[in-house]
Amino acid sequence: MNADAVRERASELPREPGVYQFQAEGTTLYVGKAVDLRSRVRSYADPRGARIRRMVERADGLEIAVTDTETQALLLEANLIKRHQPRYNVRLKDDKSYPMVQLTDHEAPRIEVTRDPNEAATVYGPFTNKGRVQTVVKALRETYGVRGCSDHKYAGRDRPCLDYEMGLCTAPCTREIDLESYREDAESVKRFFEGETGILADPLRRRMEAAAQEQNFERAANLRDRLEAVEAFHGEGGEAVQSVGDERTVDVLGVALEGEDATVARLRAEGGKLVERDRHTLEAPRTGERGDEIPAVLAAFVVQYYAERDLPDALLLPERHGDAEVGAWLEAEGVAVRVPGAGREAKLVDLALKNARRNVGRRDECGMLADALGLDSARRIEGFDVSHAQGKAAVGSDVTFVDGAAETAHYRRKKLEDRNDDYANMRALLEWRARRAVEGRDDRPDPDLLLIDGGSGQLEAALCALEEVGWDVPAVALAKAEERVITPDREFAWPRDAPHLHLLQRVRDEAHRFAVQYHQTVRDEVSTVLDDVPGIGPETRKRLLGRFGSVENVRQASLEDLTSVSGVGPKTAETIKSRL
Repeated sequence: MNADAVRERASELPREPGVYQFQAEGTTLYVGKAVDLRSRVRSYADPRGARIRRMVERADGLEIAVTDTETQALLLEANLIKRHQPRYNVRLKDDKSYPMVQLTDHEAPRIEVTRDPNEAATVYGPFTNKGRVQTVVKALRETYGVRGCSDHKYAGRDRPCLDYEMGLCTAPCTREIDLESYREDAESVKRFFEGETGILADPLRRRMEAAAQEQNFERAANLRDRLEAVEAFHGEGGEAVQSVGDERTVDVLGVALEGEDATVARLRAEGGKLVERDRHTLEAPRTGERGDEIPAVLAAFVVQYYAERDLPDALLLPERHGDAEVGAWLEAEGVAVRVPGAGREAKLVDLALKNARRNVGRRDECGMLADALGLDSARRIEGFDVSHAQGKAAVGSDVTFVDGAAETAHYRRKKLEDRNDDYANMRALLEWRARRAVEGRDDRPDPDLLLIDGGSGQLEAALCALEEVGWDVPAVALAKAEERVITPDREFAWPRDAPHLHLLQRVRDEAHRFAVQYHQTVRDEVSTVLDDVPGIGPETRKRLLGRFGSVENVRQASLEDLTSVSGVGPKTAETIKSRL
């Protein structure tokens, strides 16, 4: 696009907040945010830096999205950067997209927290605090009974699931509620997300007061916490974030550059004491102006890093980030931003800078693993395991590690056909993962490495699945008995203290834990022993599951906890303990 084309396109744009995308042949080159779309896009007719000038010259189109607020524009920009990985943006490699809430386009709409909403769904957000969003969604489900199950689970049911027993769903699947009444409840949920806080806050307050009058203080406290989350939900810019008055938490950032990579070191201080330190890598295309690079990295990191994390009370930076929209967002959220020149805070920034520089050019365990296996990268690893009880309640787990740390948002699990065959189960699990990837139905990036929990038999089963589907991703197995790493060509017996072996062990152990946990849940769903306990009728069963969340938690509850549930006396509690 030349200068005239940019000016002509800008003249068509509204003077409202939003995001814009420069594109070339359908590929997004750059994503930006703006308080005033027309003014910001017009500025690209005469870009300041050579890098942006090259981007504009390459672009053959411009797409925009208008938002209600400046904060939503800032968050949507981060989501689009995560999704499209534009070449000309600074990109946090281990970033997370912002969660949204969607109500699906279905005869009985499903409510879901997601980072990749369906095009036909009614979508609200983005939000920065996933925990608070989930609290609000659960409160809405308890109040209005909107389902959270997948369409696959919804279809063809002949009896309600546990969500109905726990009071989280009114079971439109089996017409325990007629569809017209259900849709009226779904409309109430929409009204809440459109700003009508009282539609949820009022019933929560009534339930809290009733629980207090019944002296059920634990339940009242739980409802109070939910009420606070609900009343804080519709804050500035539609955000689910509360500002904090006192500086109890302070994050300190340091930046080091090498080539097109940047390392940001973060220190967390609470109550004047350092409690955390970590490092993160960003892809930082050269701006052409050396003095602009660190501010650009800082601005990109702050927005993309705090996608699912609470903002600190204060941020200490080595220099100004220089982004007006980011500054306005932090100010609105009550975050104090300082660039200290002397004193204790300046020493903390120096320490963060030293931590950032230590990571530049340093070989980490992911790099060591890649070298040992002859891979280009081992930064993103997915681990797989299967679990069953003599062929019953068979399940598979798929966990994700990025830069050596668990990425729990990218964990997946799968129910498998019941059979007492570990090899066949592993093959089915890997075939499921591979098909989702090849068909574009999995929203996660392809991993650098697949890790199979088991020996050569499990690895061979996995490789057969990958070959059949045509998913070209390296795979290895880790045999637990001797901790030997098995590849398609050879076996490795690495030293027990090798950092790259420790990385594989962490992934393997987490895949095993996640599979066993899911197996226990499925086993309880298949045969709920509460059904056979004398003295436990449907209503008491519902109260037990509502109080403890699952049969496994009922099993672990003390006699005192059990008798705190209405309808469960000492004798019944003893019977429950003996039967479970």
